[in-house]
Amino acid sequence: MSTESLDFKKLINNNSIELRHAHIDRLLDEIGDAQYVMVGEASHGTHEYYTWRAEISKALIEKKGFSFVAVEGDWPDCYRVNRYVKNYPESGDKAFDVLHAFNRWPTWMWANWEVVAFVEWLRKFNDKKPSGKKVGFYGLDVYSLWESLDAIIDFLDHEDPRTKQVAMHAVECFEPYSADEGQSYAKATLMVPSLCEDEVVDLLSSIRKNMATYEKDPEEAMNVEWNAQVIVNAERYYRAMVHAGPESWNIRDHHMTDTLDRLVRFYGKKAKAIIWEHNTHIGDARATDMAEEGMVNVGQLVKEKHADRGVYAIGFGSYKGTVTAGKQWGDDIRTMAIPEALPGSWEYMLHQNQSGDRIIFMTDEMKKRLRRKIGHRAIGVVYRPQYEYLGNYVPSQIPERYDAFIYLDTTSALHPLHIKPDGHQMPDTYPFGE
Repeated sequence: MSTESLDFKKLINNNSIELRHAHIDRLLDEIGDAQYVMVGEASHGTHEYYTWRAEISKALIEKKGFSFVAVEGDWPDCYRVNRYVKNYPESGDKAFDVLHAFNRWPTWMWANWEVVAFVEWLRKFNDKKPSGKKVGFYGLDVYSLWESLDAIIDFLDHEDPRTKQVAMHAVECFEPYSADEGQSYAKATLMVPSLCEDEVVDLLSSIRKNMATYEKDPEEAMNVEWNAQVIVNAERYYRAMVHAGPESWNIRDHHMTDTLDRLVRFYGKKAKAIIWEHNTHIGDARATDMAEEGMVNVGQLVKEKHADRGVYAIGFGSYKGTVTAGKQWGDDIRTMAIPEALPGSWEYMLHQNQSGDRIIFMTDEMKKRLRRKIGHRAIGVVYRPQYEYLGNYVPSQIPERYDAFIYLDTTSALHPLHIKPDGHQMPDTYPFGE
């Protein structure tokens, strides 16, 4: 073993602990009083990322009083989960049914058994709490333009028929482009740049003006307002989609950060937020080559805005295994092999260290000794393992990107609901041995 390898082994071993459930308390000690804890994943289809993220979140909720979980998912779908975990009337009888209704590709991101297990746990936890103290579950993303329109129409039909007419103007404007996920609208804006912008802004303004008159519970009023905000930002996102450059990415991550801020305002200034998103969103963009391309992300924005309240980011990664993904957008759900990590990458170096699954803390020593950028694997919902060495590694200053990193040597694919039509027996979602 080279001197460099021995130095790296010593550095990692001095600043990490074995990944075991009993050691989560040490991670909580490092998190301290932070009000924002961002928990990442290196793919959207790995069983262990979801189960360990859930275990960390349970500990944060039980032991540190966190207020809500906000995820990289659509607002309307996740809001139905929020109603379920808080046991609102007519919110569903089983988490399986609520999550099985997620029908936007990639469905497996949230319609999976691992999330079912967490949602059922959260429902039981909340059942012991008074109504004002229940822990929420929300979606941060910007993609749900049509679903948000449907939710608004349904609400206004009973609550505010006059504003419903404003909403119908927006529906009529978008109707010719409803056959796809916004691509046709995006292309149409090349000819008419502000195609439906006025309609969606008018809808948001009308809803905000009338919110005080709505007789629904405060959370439902907040829900309809934020659906209108999603529509405004989705329209901006689709307009930006057709242009080269970072604008569409930045619109999306600014929207997710704004959604997080809205939730904190709703819960109160002492609210504590758990954020579940991909590493590319929660790991500080300034520590990657994203910054050189003019891109920001949630991790950077939250740290810039809320450093005084405490922000803690936890990344994930593995050396090899299997993953749930598709070969192209809209593809069938597949289980794919993840090849051994690229030599010289962060994951490869940790595997060569031979110290097993670990929680690595980004101490001052780590920041001083690991200044150079190292390739760090990122797998999306579209994945082609045979080409991963060409574009799946993000050059990263790991100790500046995260506050802690959870390394798993070998990982496995998660368990989607939609390819297990008879699978009402939950698989093992416990991430560790007894």
